[in-house]
Parts: sequence; C-alpha cells; structure tokens
Amino acid sequence: TIVIAEEQTAGRGRLERAWDSSANKGIWMSVIIRPKISPQYAPQFTLVAAVAITKAIEDLSNCTPEIKWPNDLLISGKKVTGILTELQADMDQVHSIIIGIGVNVNQSIKSFDETVQSIATSLKMETGNDFNRAELVAKTAYYIEKYTDMYVENGFAPIKLLWESYSGTIGKRIKATMLTETLEGVAVSITNEGYCN
Repeated sequence: TIVIAEEQTAGRGRLERAWDSSANKGIWMSVIIRPKISPQYAPQFTLVAAVAITKAIEDLSNCTPEIKWPNDLLISGKKVTGILTELQADMDQVHSIIIGIGVNVNQSIKSFDETVQSIATSLKMETGNDFNRAELVAKTAYYIEKYTDMYVENGFAPIKLLWESYSGTIGKRIKATMLTETLEGVAVSITNEGYCN
C-alpha cells in the first residue's frame, strides 16, 4: 500500500524533528509492507528503503546520493531524502512496516524555510532539471518491492553490501543521537543487524 500527500503541514522526521514538506514540489509518501519476518528485524527495513530510494534517484537523475546512517540520503553533503520507519507488530509477528519517505524533488532554495536552507537540497537544485514525481514514485516502489523480496529470500547480507557501497558514513566520525543517549566515534561498518559499528 502506498499513501501519497501533495503537502504535509506537520511533516516529521526522526526524534520528532520537523520536516519541511512544501506543496507540489516533493514526494511525501508512506509505503506499507507486510514481510513475514520477526519484529526484531524490522529496523533493517530503514536500510532496505535507503538502498531502494538511492537506486531510484540514481536511475532517473544520474546523481548518486550517499546514505547517512540510519535514515538520510545526502547529495553534495545536503539532505535530499529522509526515511522514518514505524512498526505494527505482536511479540513474534510483524503486521506491517510503515516506511515514511520524504524526497526533495523540484524545490528551489527559496522553497525551503531559512532555517534549513544551508542543510537541504533537491534533485532540481543538484541537476538543474525538473523531475516527473510520479516516475520517481514508481521507480522507488519498484526497488522497495525488489529489495524487500531479496531480503525475505536471502536475508540482510545482500542488502548490507548494497548499503555499504552507497554509505557516506563508514570511515567518518559520527554522532548518533538517540532518545536516552548520544554516542560518538568513527563508523567502521554496519553490523549484520543493520546497526552502525
């Protein structure tokens, strides 16, 4: 199931941060998937989605975003995509994984609030071209389905290899902010569970 909005008036990202979702310029959608997996593996689908969106953008724009663990895609060091994954499950069974996706597509710098102009970008700003948003949605859905099927059949290992090939995090000093603590260090890899190591 895919739910798409033309605009969000209260878009949010990780840790309840605001997400600037201007009308008719970007892709603001939620993809609901129902893989037959145990709940402890659900967080890996943030990484599955990151690889899928990276491939879709690469196919249509000739830009290759870097994935910033765990849920951002960057071009030229600025955020072009955010991913927020939520879970509906029992103790031993996933009912659904909701992957919220925000992609800055046809914005100009003036489309963004002044508070994020220095850290946000769009595909149009990076290439000078307008993009067909429906085509990018279709390509993203194609890759989410492809990589979800790959995950269910073969586990996380092939997704991990793809994710690492697009990573802008590995080898860099990072600060990971969580609900109860902040960790700092150099990212060496991601674990087989999808956590930064």
